[in-house]
Amino acid sequence: MRLSIPGPSSKGPTDKFTGEVYLNPLQSAEDPSRLITAMVRFSPEARTHWHSHPLGQTLHCTDGAGLVATRDGKVIHMRAGDTVYTPPGEEHWHGATQDSLMCHLALVEHDGGHTATWLEPVSDHDYQAAHTANA
Repeated sequence: MRLSIPGPSSKGPTDKFTGEVYLNPLQSAEDPSRLITAMVRFSPEARTHWHSHPLGQTLHCTDGAGLVATRDGKVIHMRAGDTVYTPPGEEHWHGATQDSLMCHLALVEHDGGHTATWLEPVSDHDYQAAHTANA
């Protein structure tokens, strides 16, 4: 047993995020585990780009309100205490709502070192549509 100290905050890179996003690594996979965990904080309207995970992803909202949306238009509005799972290969994005900060724990397993396939930014139109679908 050992205590893991969260890594320092770093700004989310612009090739993976839109808006102000901050990441804190919490746990890196150590064989035989493949689990990687991070705390991700989003300012209002900030979001990931479209992406997928080879072994799926679990998001646990710890504060605020956010959205998780898929290519087929499904939208889940998550609040503190909610957990959302995206299955392997499902293209999705997640981020804060227009008027709230949002923080979540992101849990992924690596597949031979690969954790995600990053795609294009979420358009403002798609982001707004997620709010409308959620209303």
